[in-house]
Amino acid sequence: MERQHSERAVQVSVEPGVVLEGNLIVPDGTQGVVLFAHGSGSSRHSPRNQFVARVFNQAGLATLLIDLLTADEEAVDIRTRQLRFDIALLADRLAGAIDWLTRQNDTRALNIGLFGASTGAGAALVAATLRPSFVSAVVSRGGRPDLAGAALSNVQAPTLLIVGGEDVPVIAMNKQALQQLRVTSQLEIIPGATHLFEEAGTLEKAATLAKNWFIEHLTEARV
Repeated sequence: MERQHSERAVQVSVEPGVVLEGNLIVPDGTQGVVLFAHGSGSSRHSPRNQFVARVFNQAGLATLLIDLLTADEEAVDIRTRQLRFDIALLADRLAGAIDWLTRQNDTRALNIGLFGASTGAGAALVAATLRPSFVSAVVSRGGRPDLAGAALSNVQAPTLLIVGGEDVPVIAMNKQALQQLRVTSQLEIIPGATHLFEEAGTLEKAATLAKNWFIEHLTEARV
């Protein structure tokens, strides 16, 4: 029997004058919500993130997919490709989205996880240090945790790093990041997968690993 859920388009106010478009799905009886931080040049419409979100929803986890840039900023970024690498800006946006989740009737009691892909993983890890009392878990898929810099050693949320076995440069970056994390952390390498996990079955494996991590760490009672 399929779990019932509510789904709605949302406008997420992250700071004065900045409102981001998003999509929020809240399954009945959920205990956790996962906020997505997409990678460079991507958006809430990313087929990969939407696929992963469905896996989470089917497991009873709520999801919030948002565009981290406004429409005007996106237009500028298409030309300059600069804002997508502005980790401090993106982390602040995620922190604002976390604050927004704590104000909504259907999510304010939920434990919050962050799921970051590519450059979004760096932003997610920094955001976790900005809101340590609210972020209960972080997962990076094909991520650039190195972009979090010195913030890595300040992350308090259990962190899972997932990398494709063929994504050699990113494997090295994630191994270095793992050494800097001072919390419960794990590196999972998926054989045969490249950076975008486009090979048959690899994205499913990544989504399952992430789902299990979030279920373990988001369904515990908030302290």
